[in-house]
Amino acid sequence: MTRGKLAAWIAGRLDERFGEVKRRPNDPVEILVATILSQNTNDSNRDRAYESLIGRFRSFEAVADADEDEIAATIRVGGLHRQKARSIKESLRRIIAERGGLDLSFLAGLTIAEGLNWLLSLPGVGKKTAGIVLLFSFGKPYFPVDTHIRRVLSRVGLIENGEDPHRVMNQILPKDPVLMRRLHLHLIRLGRTVCHPRRPECSDCPLSAGCAVGKETISTLRRKSR
Repeated sequence: MTRGKLAAWIAGRLDERFGEVKRRPNDPVEILVATILSQNTNDSNRDRAYESLIGRFRSFEAVADADEDEIAATIRVGGLHRQKARSIKESLRRIIAERGGLDLSFLAGLTIAEGLNWLLSLPGVGKKTAGIVLLFSFGKPYFPVDTHIRRVLSRVGLIENGEDPHRVMNQILPKDPVLMRRLHLHLIRLGRTVCHPRRPECSDCPLSAGCAVGKETISTLRRKSR
């Protein structure tokens, strides 16, 4: 099976398992900040950190003007709070300085490459964060890969060791932002609920039939049960 066909099979199986997905809020500044907060933590802690930030400062303009130590203390629950506070504050100040306010709407008129390059120039922003802003805020067909997605795709053999998952996925997937959004969210959900880093629940995985790790895990469990 080619990579393209394997990706299509994965997308179909996950659609059958999880169905439709809810759209995220599409304000690009909101998504930028929330995604920085999501780095190296879980959704619960990200959401708590985000709610704490908004509850304390009320607006991103106020965050941009706030003391970095105060921002860090406010988002401590999300982990890496000092690093994230610096990235958020400097990114917001950079946007204001270059755009005259907290407005990223200009990204809609850029190519994917141009948008990526601009976002990647912000402190603390990597391909995943930049891709999420472009895909979910502007409908740009760029597929972002996080830790959960990389783990799932590596186990099913779609990505090999040493390969850049962003390059691979954006070469093989159709340039369809709706499909990309759905697949992105489905893969994250699978990685969180089934395809754990340790002790994946392969017997409950919709991708186990096409996954070498899944087949071996299920085979081992069957041998032990005899």
